[in-house]
Amino acid sequence: MAARVLSAVKGGAIAAPVPVRRALVSVFDKTGVLDLCRKLASQGVEILSTGGTAKSLREAGVAVTDVSDVTDFPEILDGRVKTLHPAIHGPLLAVRGNEAHEGDLKSHKLGAPIDVVVTNLYPFEKAAAGAEQPDSPEAASEVIENIDIGGPTMLRAAAKNHAGVAVLSSPEQYDAFLADVRSNDGSTSAGMRRSLAAQAFALSARYDAAVAQWMTRLASDDAAAAEADGAAPLPGAPVRPVVFRSYVHHSNLKYGNNPHQGNAGVFALAKGTAGDAALPFEVLNGSPGYINLLDALNSWQLVRELREGLGQAAAASFKHVSPAGAALGVPLSDQLAAAYDASAIAKRVPGGALTPAALAYLRARNADPLCSFGDFVALSDVVDEATALIIKPEVSDGIIAPGYEPEALKILSAKKKGGFIVLQADPDAELPADEWRELHGVALRQRRNTFVYTPESLGKPETSSPEVSEAVRRDLTLAATTVKYTQSNSVGFAAGGQMIGIGAGQQSRVDCVKLAARKAQTWWMRQHHKVLELPFKAGTKRQTRVNARVQFIEGTITEAEHAAWLKSFDEEPAPISAEEREAWLAALAEEQVCLASDAFFPFRDGIDAASTIGTKFVTQPGGSIGDAAVIEAAEEYGMAMLFHGMRSFHH
Repeated sequence: MAARVLSAVKGGAIAAPVPVRRALVSVFDKTGVLDLCRKLASQGVEILSTGGTAKSLREAGVAVTDVSDVTDFPEILDGRVKTLHPAIHGPLLAVRGNEAHEGDLKSHKLGAPIDVVVTNLYPFEKAAAGAEQPDSPEAASEVIENIDIGGPTMLRAAAKNHAGVAVLSSPEQYDAFLADVRSNDGSTSAGMRRSLAAQAFALSARYDAAVAQWMTRLASDDAAAAEADGAAPLPGAPVRPVVFRSYVHHSNLKYGNNPHQGNAGVFALAKGTAGDAALPFEVLNGSPGYINLLDALNSWQLVRELREGLGQAAAASFKHVSPAGAALGVPLSDQLAAAYDASAIAKRVPGGALTPAALAYLRARNADPLCSFGDFVALSDVVDEATALIIKPEVSDGIIAPGYEPEALKILSAKKKGGFIVLQADPDAELPADEWRELHGVALRQRRNTFVYTPESLGKPETSSPEVSEAVRRDLTLAATTVKYTQSNSVGFAAGGQMIGIGAGQQSRVDCVKLAARKAQTWWMRQHHKVLELPFKAGTKRQTRVNARVQFIEGTITEAEHAAWLKSFDEEPAPISAEEREAWLAALAEEQVCLASDAFFPFRDGIDAASTIGTKFVTQPGGSIGDAAVIEAAEEYGMAMLFHGMRSFHH
């Protein structure tokens, strides 16, 4: 049944080409319309037009028939009524091949069918946005005059009757339309008409949605003002805001979160009634997946805010929508350089110099290299050749950055046999004020979290000691920004310009601290001389060395694992003794460890857990009924605690 409906509508065969003999042209935006009408007129097409459009065409030498001559009725009401007439809508809606419709046109002398409609709509959104005093009666009156009536009516009539009518609703369609007419010997194809109709209905829907939302806001403001004045409720049903959002398909995805979740795709939010839509990034290489894009968009916001808040190159290594590491382009100590294999890495870089972007990436990747395996990378700065050469051997899915040097792009595009995902973020993209999420048919809305942490935003210490230096404020800012984009509950430890341990997504905040502290201890133990001197066999793969070091540090290898673990070494390494471990971990306190939490600490247990790795600086929103006990605990451990007052849950 559906197939028959698609192939014929009350006697009008959609599949048949339709000769273009008569066109109705009435546009607000006159871009390209003169050239279009000249080409139509040169093929003997009769042009009907209205008002200013007819005048401009006639002045340019295009023969035009005024709509008022067709309707035998003048334009009235300051142009509010021009095309709303049977002599226009009859020829627009008549089904080709339908004897009754053709008889009506003839008996009522309505003229021949109209084959093409060229129209676009009054700029309602521009008028609404540009009103100097949008809530004044005068401004509202001006905006209302930009609510198009005749345009949408012609648009919808022509689109409904696309079995015989082609409707052009944007100058961007003109060239493709003319090419279709040329290739069909002066006729329009069924595919072109249906495509144009779909675009026309989409425009009409977006236009009506914009008007509806504006009117709803005015009505809501009226109701709120009446309530504030103590007046009786306004008559009629309460205003229930209705929100319309329009997305334009960009590309398909292989699948969603999991392989069995199909119908996955990427859509860009349409801007305005014109339907302009652009993603805030460009795909330069590879094919991103669903989770890739979640990681990319979150990590890009993180590094962009670090750059904004601290003025330094920043990098992040993301896995499953949380950072495994984040860092700034701060030079490495000799000890860290050894732990990160920086000397070997520098040999791959022309000149051996690591740029700030390269340093930021090296630190971010090495914060937790076990978890960074198969990560998505984000850089705040243009990716240079040095950074690309460091990324090249790592197991990673992709990268997002504001730009790439030509050689860097070449290196990254060749990674993973050409499948490495390279996204170029638009740093100037205007992001929507609100964020939306749909779950099980329920839509949730919230204002986007636009707060940017800076050293100044952290406030003053609530405790008496120790002194908070500029370097500490930098690291606290880094940690606070990082946990803002970490799945909540979350905390993060930072030291020396990088994250050293992140605890994400735990139901208990103290468990977040314990998890992050364990990761920070592992990071520190990786710098122990026995770890650096592990006797790996020549040719042992990088990730195998990473995994083996963590197993060596944690000392929890099972008997079966131990046999496999030994295969990576020329000889069995001497273990780190309990005394050596304790002495080394005690020195972590000298690194001025900083802790940030995405929400307040409800109890002192989080501070107790943080003290186990010598934490000396803490920043958190505060605001708990347990603040006094938490501050007291910080005082006991000699920690400086700063309340910045801004919770940053992230889900």
